[in-house]
Amino acid sequence: MESPVFKKYAVIVAGGSGSRMKATLPKQFLHIAGTPVLMHTMQRFHAFDAAMPLVVVLPEAEVSTWNSLCQQHQFTVPHQVVLGGNTRFQSVKNGLAALEQEEDGVVAVHDGVRPFVDNAILQAAYGTAAQRGAAVVSVSLKDSIRRVRGGTSKAVDRAAYRLVQTPQCFRLPLLRRAYSQPESPLFTDDASVVERFGHKIQLVEGSYRNIKLTTPEDLVLAEAFLLQEKRT
Repeated sequence: MESPVFKKYAVIVAGGSGSRMKATLPKQFLHIAGTPVLMHTMQRFHAFDAAMPLVVVLPEAEVSTWNSLCQQHQFTVPHQVVLGGNTRFQSVKNGLAALEQEEDGVVAVHDGVRPFVDNAILQAAYGTAAQRGAAVVSVSLKDSIRRVRGGTSKAVDRAAYRLVQTPQCFRLPLLRRAYSQPESPLFTDDASVVERFGHKIQLVEGSYRNIKLTTPEDLVLAEAFLLQEKRT
């Protein structure tokens, strides 16, 4: 079944700190192959659809640093900067507000520190959301897992679980309505917000390369991925 054609949008949330990276810079500004992580991420979306409006959500204190980096690297990918909130929920809501003039379409919410999302993932996520309203990228678990309770642990069936990634794509009117709900501590991502609103979530296959850069080890992997891409 062919996906209906909708305008595409992306809200890229870049509000992380460098604490687990043990870095002085926020992790979205750390360099891999000489370029800030956030720029790599945005270039992936721009390469997928150059006409797609990109909204970047940043903490207010980091906007000037971002503007300086854009000048320094002569970064020309068009985008709109929006100030983040105190929580991820509030930051995404602020990002959606920047699209208030748009009536319909499919919007992706993506982690600014996932710079290896590829065209196949984006095509699948946007296309599935166009058909089903909500599409979330995920991968199967590689390792065994155990449930820990009261000081003891028990093996569980890893086939019953998926690791959730981003992008998470939704029809724009649906995501707007879902984010009109009161914020809850149970909202761990956009899918949980939409699920609480009563809409089913469709999973699409992600990639083990679509990592979220969180620890110093992830930067080593990121450099290796980019080196491999240059060779192929």
